[in-house]
Amino acid sequence: MIQNKLTFIDLFSGCGGLSEGFLSSNLFHGLAHVEWEKPMVDTLRNRLNTHWDHSTEEAQKRVIHFDIQRVDQLINGNWDTKALNEFEGSNHSDIVENGLNAIIKEEPVDIIIGGPPCQAYSLAGRAKNPQGMKDDYRNFLFESFVKIVDHYKPKLFVFENVQGMLSAKPGDVNVTQRIFDAFNKIGYNITKPENLRECLLNTDDFEVPQSRKRVIIIGVKNDTEYNLNTIYKTINKKKTKEKKTVRDAIEHLPSFAPLSFPINVDGKKVAYKATSNIEVPNHFPRFNNLRDIAIFKDWVELEMNKKTQQEKLEFYKQRTNRYSNIVKYRSLCWDKPSPTIVAHLNKDGLLFIHPDALQSRSITVREAALLQSFPMDYNFCGSRGACYKMIGNAVPPLFAKKIAIAIHQYLHM
Repeated sequence: MIQNKLTFIDLFSGCGGLSEGFLSSNLFHGLAHVEWEKPMVDTLRNRLNTHWDHSTEEAQKRVIHFDIQRVDQLINGNWDTKALNEFEGSNHSDIVENGLNAIIKEEPVDIIIGGPPCQAYSLAGRAKNPQGMKDDYRNFLFESFVKIVDHYKPKLFVFENVQGMLSAKPGDVNVTQRIFDAFNKIGYNITKPENLRECLLNTDDFEVPQSRKRVIIIGVKNDTEYNLNTIYKTINKKKTKEKKTVRDAIEHLPSFAPLSFPINVDGKKVAYKATSNIEVPNHFPRFNNLRDIAIFKDWVELEMNKKTQQEKLEFYKQRTNRYSNIVKYRSLCWDKPSPTIVAHLNKDGLLFIHPDALQSRSITVREAALLQSFPMDYNFCGSRGACYKMIGNAVPPLFAKKIAIAIHQYLHM
């Protein structure tokens, strides 16, 4: 263990938002990070290698590409053929044979952090498919989190999820009750289901330039004197009154101008040109057709965000010759926090129109990342769509850092 630092395991680590926050506090050392989607695995490995002083081999070892549903194999090893086919790292036969235990060895695990996939709990997902929740396996991925907590017995854990989990009822049973019962069974105390709304935090209270409400469930062992109320009070003391804005986050980035006609560059359609010679990784607009470019410009110039819902629907009908009962467009406001950055950005950016009308575009991958409080030097691996998805699913690193600092302070009171 690194001197004076607490250790953590990050489950469902994604591209590393929670890990980045805990590492950047300089108070924690990451033992292992477990993730299933390859672009996210590659991104987190790259970050550990290029920024956190892990060798390429060490980063590959620490970030385990594995299906967490097979939790017994993950912990104990003896991986089957399917697991071996997914695992990249012939130099790490000890992990194949002994799983996470080969990485953890005799080190104490102070904290386990993570956020099981949230799509099954999201209100937007339920609006699209009210019945889909009952049979969605993602509702029960928290059980893998529970099993790993039970095995390593950390001092406490941090479990992050969307606001929608507070009302989710897969199998007609409140998921919050399922989670409470599961942790209670293994000897951990969390806030009672009826009081979990008190654990709902907004990231814009923690200097993140984005309004993003998330449930933060802290769990402590029943046989300790750790006090949940005091832990949450310590976290809440990290709040600030001044909100960071879209302007604070992205105004400094190079701008773009729409082209009169799209062109092909390396076999891809391009609709914008840079207005300077400054290049920033992950910062170039996605393709938009001429109609959408004109719509984006008018939407911002006409200040359509301030209009009534009916006026917005009428705007859409007039400009597209289609009818919708859902508002399809939204622009960001320079002097407010961004709305929640979502994984749907991998499909389109219609609800994330850049606030500069002259640019007439949706936000780039880099802009989405900055609004999530990822550092400028955090590079994302994979296709543009994969990058939008991983950023939209991530925990804002600055939010995670504030939680990490608060927890460390509490444990050293």
